[in-house]
This record gives sequence, structure tokens and C-alpha cells, in this order.
Amino acid sequence: MTPEVRRAAEILRAGGLVAFPTETVYGLGADASSASAVARLYAAKGRPAEHPVIVHFADAAQAFEWTREAPVAAHLLAGRFWPGPLTLILKRSSKAQDFVTGGQDSVGVRVPSHPVAQALLRAFGNGIAAPSANVFGAVSSTAAAHVRQEFSSQIDLILDGGTSEIGIESTILDLSGGGPALLRPGKINQREIENAISEKIVLKSSESPRHSGGLERHYAPRTPAQLVPPHALDAEIARGETAAAVLAFSRPDERVDFWIRMPRQPSQYARRLYAALRELDRTGCERILIEAPPDTPEWTAIRDRLLRAAAQVTG
Repeated sequence: MTPEVRRAAEILRAGGLVAFPTETVYGLGADASSASAVARLYAAKGRPAEHPVIVHFADAAQAFEWTREAPVAAHLLAGRFWPGPLTLILKRSSKAQDFVTGGQDSVGVRVPSHPVAQALLRAFGNGIAAPSANVFGAVSSTAAAHVRQEFSSQIDLILDGGTSEIGIESTILDLSGGGPALLRPGKINQREIENAISEKIVLKSSESPRHSGGLERHYAPRTPAQLVPPHALDAEIARGETAAAVLAFSRPDERVDFWIRMPRQPSQYARRLYAALRELDRTGCERILIEAPPDTPEWTAIRDRLLRAAAQVTG
């Protein structure tokens, strides 16, 4: 254990906030057993009190202590994918209080695989409530520098673990109801889950629990973003009514001052996505045009993030 990890664990025990890397994105952590620490976390992020947070653990045994019902499917999935980018929503035990569950009778639990996250969780010895380390609804952080851009004196320590390997948030599967339901797509896809539990899963419904990343607009840059079909990108650029930055698969267009060319391989695209959105957000352009990726299973999680990032503000 490094001195910095030891210090981070001490900060958490004292009710402080620590940002730390996971394999998906950086998390902003607080002692999940402390109402005051979690309240400070919510205040720092500007997170609505009814919006639950995912609780992170060093291993499955600790995670299941925070649940009162862990069906066979939960144990199968834990054995197959933990540590890893999968969050399970399960009926909560008395350890999971309203201030982390948003007042619901369920709790989201996860065992991350990043070595720094694992070291911190083992040093702390308890659950760490850790939503993404960014202002609520904004683009997630995939590097320590992103966290520093989001927060100044609001958090006590940032553990730097390099760039996030996956780059988008964990898959969320609800096992708290009648059958398994996919609430948020991620690197672990529907087919992999179904193969692991030998059971079909369904998409979320109006009865599904509230969960991280569940709002229509999320993961959004401050600059208005627009998802554009590949065949329409040239025409949209040609309109030229406002200065646009572009995120696309194709080579840069001389009509556009700020253009980021993205990889065509989904895992590489995911790893680059949030850093690219942050970069374009700082250009001062009036809109960001995003070339839509293919509507195929391997792009499902990325399309989910892009659709939410480009969702229009209503009300």
C-alpha cells in the first residue's frame, strides 16, 4: 500500500472526499456508511438527493453484505465479471441507508478492477459511495486532470491512476425485481450477461429503480451537442449558421476549425470519447456535431452515451 492510498483511506474515514480511478471512469468517493460524508459528496456534485449512488467494494463478499437478497444470478455474474465493469442492483440490507439509495429499497453495488481502486477499497475496508467524478450530468472524468478541472477545493485528494482503460461507465443490471433488466449498457453486453446466467434479460421499464446515468440528458458537454447521421454530416457543416466543432470518423474538413477524428473500433472510441468531448467543449464553438456511430450491438453503450449527451434541455 502506498502512502497516498493510506492517506486517502484516512481521509475517507474522517468524512472526506477522495477521487480515484476505476477501469471505467474516475469516481468521487465518500464513506458509504456516513450520512454527512455522502451529503458532502452530493453537494460537491450538485446531485439530486433522490438520485442513488453506486457503492464500491473490494470483493463480492463485502458487496453482498449490503444486500438482503442476492439471487443465484447475482452470484453467477459476480463470479464471472467481478472485479470488473458491472453494477448489480439488488434489494438492500440495513447497511445501505436512504442517503445512498435515494430512498429506494434497492442498492447498486460494484467491485472495480483498477489496481488503485482495489488498493483503496482494501485499505478503507468498507463500501465507498462513488458516482463519477464530475458535476452532475456533465461529461465523466477519465483522467485525474479532468477531475481537477471539475473540482478545486471541494475534494480532499485525487488519486492519479492514469487514463481510464474502458472510458465509459459500468453496465447496470437490475436484479431487484421479477427478472433481470438492463438499466444501462456498458462494456459487458447483454449477450455476455445472458450467457453467464442462462436467462434472457429485458430492457428497463417505468417500474425500474432510479439509477446512475438514467436521466434523458446526461454525460453532456456545456456546448450544445447534436448527433448527426453520417450521410447528413456534410450538409450540416455546410449550413454554417453557427461555429461548430466536429467529432467524426472521417478526416478533418477544411471548413471546420476544430475536428477530432475518432477510431472506428468501439473499445478505442469509448476510451477516447469523454476526453474528446471535453477538448471540443473548450474550443469556444457554439455547437458540437457528432457523427453517429453504427446502430449495431457493439456500439450500443456508446450510442446510449451520445444520445444522452445530445439530448435537448426541456422545461
